[in-house]
Amino acid sequence: MAAPSEQVLELFLDSAWAERGLSENTLASYRYDLRQLAQFLDKRDRDLQNAGREDLLAFLATQVQSGRSPRSLSRYLSGIRQFYQWSMREGRIQNDPSALIESPKLGRGLPKALNETQVEKLLVAPDTDIPLGLRDRTMLELMYATGLRVSELVGLELSNVNLNQGVVRVMGKGGKERLVPLGEESIDWMQRYMQSARPEMMKGAESPQVFVTSRKAGMTRQAFWYAIRKYAVLAGISQSVSPHMLRHSFATHLLNHGADLRVVQLLLGHSDLSTTQIYTHIAREGLKQMHSKHHPRG
Repeated sequence: MAAPSEQVLELFLDSAWAERGLSENTLASYRYDLRQLAQFLDKRDRDLQNAGREDLLAFLATQVQSGRSPRSLSRYLSGIRQFYQWSMREGRIQNDPSALIESPKLGRGLPKALNETQVEKLLVAPDTDIPLGLRDRTMLELMYATGLRVSELVGLELSNVNLNQGVVRVMGKGGKERLVPLGEESIDWMQRYMQSARPEMMKGAESPQVFVTSRKAGMTRQAFWYAIRKYAVLAGISQSVSPHMLRHSFATHLLNHGADLRVVQLLLGHSDLSTTQIYTHIAREGLKQMHSKHHPRG
């Protein structure tokens, strides 16, 4: 790669870090992708600053031919666009060659969910005879009963829980508040945890968060992620399990049992119904498998 391109690239990365606070991983991706582009342009007697739209399309075409996925191409194009927008702001170029290049259409992958038998095995995995196990069982029950995001679960505060009415008040994405019913099973576990395990773990200390650690601090997303992975192994679940899978399972199982899609949308805190509709595909596949297994003509 020509030296001028390398110098301009490093100036762009320094600016991206200083102005937008991009992570080291993102900056490394931008550096790798743009260096590849610069090497391609060098073979066409061009550099990053004088490339045209046709040059960028030719580069992307080589990536398609090498087997790059649409998602990977979208990442390439994102970095390229950021670079040329910066170059325009800096007055280094007069026209943005990436402006009229459309992003590849990304198919939305189906979220992975556990079946009901797997969920039951996961829920009973913690040892509820010890405070930490009782806490973890309660968290698993609550997540499966409500479909909370893991950030909403670990961030749940005492003032947001009303066990008498059987609801929790959740502040979701975009500061949108919603009330979510708990269900009898999770209310029972919440009461047991609040009456015994939590006081024993806190030993007189105070915390606004419902779920706490043995260090008397609030639970973190990472701690719950590790816990759920541990219990999945204990439950004999071979696939990789994440907290979000319980949220997916909550939505899928509701639809499998006849819940209205708009009700599920409200419970999940989705602002757009199309976001919730993806779960209908999972439910439909489950019905197909059930039909194939049990119907004499399946």
